[in-house]
Amino acid sequence: MRLTILGGGGFRVPLVYRALLADRGEGRIDRVVLHDVDPARLAAIRRVLAEQADGVADAPAVTATTDLDAALTGADFVFSAIRVGGLAGRAADERVALAEGVLGQETVGAGGIAYGLRTVPVAVDIARRVARLAPDAWVVNFTNPAGLVTEAMSRVLGDRVIGICDSPVGLGRRVARVLGADPARAWIDYAGLNHLGWLRGLRVGGRDLLPDLLADEAALGSFEEGRLFGAAWLRSLGAIPNEYLHYYYANRETVRAYREAERTRGAYLRDQQAGFYTAAARPEVRALDAWRRTLAGREATYMAANREAAGDAGGRAPEDLEPGGYERVALALMRAVARDERATLILNVRNRSALPGLDADAVVEVACLVDANGAHPVAVAPLPYHALGLVAAVKAVEREVLAAAESGSREAAVKAFALHPLVDSVAVARRLLDAYRAEHPGLAYLG
Repeated sequence: MRLTILGGGGFRVPLVYRALLADRGEGRIDRVVLHDVDPARLAAIRRVLAEQADGVADAPAVTATTDLDAALTGADFVFSAIRVGGLAGRAADERVALAEGVLGQETVGAGGIAYGLRTVPVAVDIARRVARLAPDAWVVNFTNPAGLVTEAMSRVLGDRVIGICDSPVGLGRRVARVLGADPARAWIDYAGLNHLGWLRGLRVGGRDLLPDLLADEAALGSFEEGRLFGAAWLRSLGAIPNEYLHYYYANRETVRAYREAERTRGAYLRDQQAGFYTAAARPEVRALDAWRRTLAGREATYMAANREAAGDAGGRAPEDLEPGGYERVALALMRAVARDERATLILNVRNRSALPGLDADAVVEVACLVDANGAHPVAVAPLPYHALGLVAAVKAVEREVLAAAESGSREAAVKAFALHPLVDSVAVARRLLDAYRAEHPGLAYLG
């Protein structure tokens, strides 16, 4: 089986390869093709993967190319993990938004819209190339904003593109751990959009254990989301929100923390990873060790500004520092499709009729049953009005981004910014678009 990774010079690729090395099952991935537009990044990641594979019998063979069509031809699975504009682009997205006093996170608010506007045209071109060069391939989308990009690609590839994210996995794992349950045996009732969902139940043996957690003050304060949102707010919601909802529920505090921080998250990662790629290019440096050190720093500082805004200046729990989640979801997804090893996974897929209140083609993030025929979303109970309103508003923003990317309409792009719940003025929306166009040549298409 051949796996092509687009964005193959990306920092998280070794996590995927580590999962592949551990897979010894029949029909496993035995060939990996890395594609990237940056040869130096490709070379650095190839060194890391070679050191990972050292001493591992029958490790998947790795090749690299900057030729996109060659990378796609003959692929059984395609992982899309591109970052249009790189981390410098992410840092610019954050800086422009914060200058207007609004959130600039890469997937949420103004920053997410800017990132989507320059990524969607590239993702759609990739989807068209996949349809032409590898029509039987399954596309697993890692590219952020994951739900938006998956929906864009689904307009070309239908159900053969599936979006994945590690946030729901991590949330379910933390809640199960606090409750003393095995997450592999629990049914996690989770619904919403990517980075905009709620865990509404965790059932073991037919019994929902979430009410026990919500009634236990000490238990609520013992895990990341409990500390981030506070026990009183979680009990009020009757659910555990995805950590990214902190940007909505504590927007003023988060924007202030981001503005007061020495560097934004994107600027930190830009500088940190630049150091890694420089080190990995030196022959005397063991690239895998440099990558591990960089990864440890990345994980330790994840959502640090949010923790500061929530009044929790402490570090992350030790059990949350171990990376891994999305690559395990990806491996389970590939196994289920390639070997018909049925699995239940929380994925980003076309809604059909699973989540009431959204149309059939809207990409949602819900539990899915996965088999050789793909991912089948499981019908869930309606969201409460406060959650449905937020989901519907953000989906409307995503649709305007898709319309702008397809038509080049400035008006649609302004509308996308202005309709977002975290952008408070049409005038601000217009200034944001002008500033982003000045920063990113790739947005020149928006007349």
